[in-house]
Amino acid sequence: METLWFAIVALMLAIYVVLDGFDFGTGIVYLFVACTDAERRTALQAIEPVWDGNEVWLIASGGLLFMAFPRVYAAGFSGFYLALMLVLWLLILRGIALPMRSHLANPLWRTFWDCIFAGASLLLAIVLGAALGNLIRGVPLNAEGYFFAALWTDFLPGPVPGILDWYTLLMGLEGAAILAVHGANYLAMKTDGPVRDRAGRIATLGLWAVLALTVASLMAIPFVQPGLRRNYDAHPIGYVLPVLVLGTLASLFYWRRRQQDGASFLASSLLIFGLLGSTAWGLYPNLLISTVHPTHSLTVSNAAASPEGLRTALGWFLVGFSLVVAYSLYVYRCFRGKVVLSKDERPGM
Repeated sequence: METLWFAIVALMLAIYVVLDGFDFGTGIVYLFVACTDAERRTALQAIEPVWDGNEVWLIASGGLLFMAFPRVYAAGFSGFYLALMLVLWLLILRGIALPMRSHLANPLWRTFWDCIFAGASLLLAIVLGAALGNLIRGVPLNAEGYFFAALWTDFLPGPVPGILDWYTLLMGLEGAAILAVHGANYLAMKTDGPVRDRAGRIATLGLWAVLALTVASLMAIPFVQPGLRRNYDAHPIGYVLPVLVLGTLASLFYWRRRQQDGASFLASSLLIFGLLGSTAWGLYPNLLISTVHPTHSLTVSNAAASPEGLRTALGWFLVGFSLVVAYSLYVYRCFRGKVVLSKDERPGM
């Protein structure tokens, strides 16, 4: 039952990164793909109908983590307190940027909030990547299962590392590059004209950055967390996931060259699933790896809720998950197709 809930939490987080990831990616490339106010409103309208729904998956993931693995939830939220406060402020700034830009028609006012939206999106993408890097590298868990991590120390992994070091920063840059390509693919799929053309070019160029950073991060893993290969060696079927990553990277280059925007967006979604799935396969059964001593690590066995609670929650999860998926599919179906500004929103009208 603990293994099943490990898979469920990992799946929920992966869905969140894929869905809210193209929102972040849209923000990262926003200032580059949209030059005029009309183009920027077109880009924003591509994500506005689904923005709030995408963020529900983050809340649901946090709730499931608290229910299934309360010790991990408690340790993570206390140890990453500074980083979580940063994330909270970035989410607030990003959330108010879009409505605030519409309060005044002044170009300087709108440019200011456009920059806030883009900057917060970029920093959030870096934070997501750095968070994944912390899970892979490990955190300084003590014997009681708690830790505190400074935002940075000497930028070197070690027994008592900071949240940011050279490896987690590398992962942060990789996360930002992947989400930028993901968002550009989404904009290319949802828009026409100059916005689509620029988004397609940025997605194509960004793939080279994704390739370079992915190779660099994979080469760094043996120096940071050599034990990540243990599950792959014990259960070789797990190598299907890294193969999926390589295959989706190759297909991304292929579909972008053919300017197939929908296929490119699907491929970037599968790339994210493959990367997160590969990480989860390597980490299991660990949820938080201790850099102080391996016995201090929180695993699916010592951090899980009671078996009775997990069994009871599974039934409610299936009901809630089905409803959320059905609602999400309905919303995306309602807002399918290209974004077209109404007459009142077009310049000169």
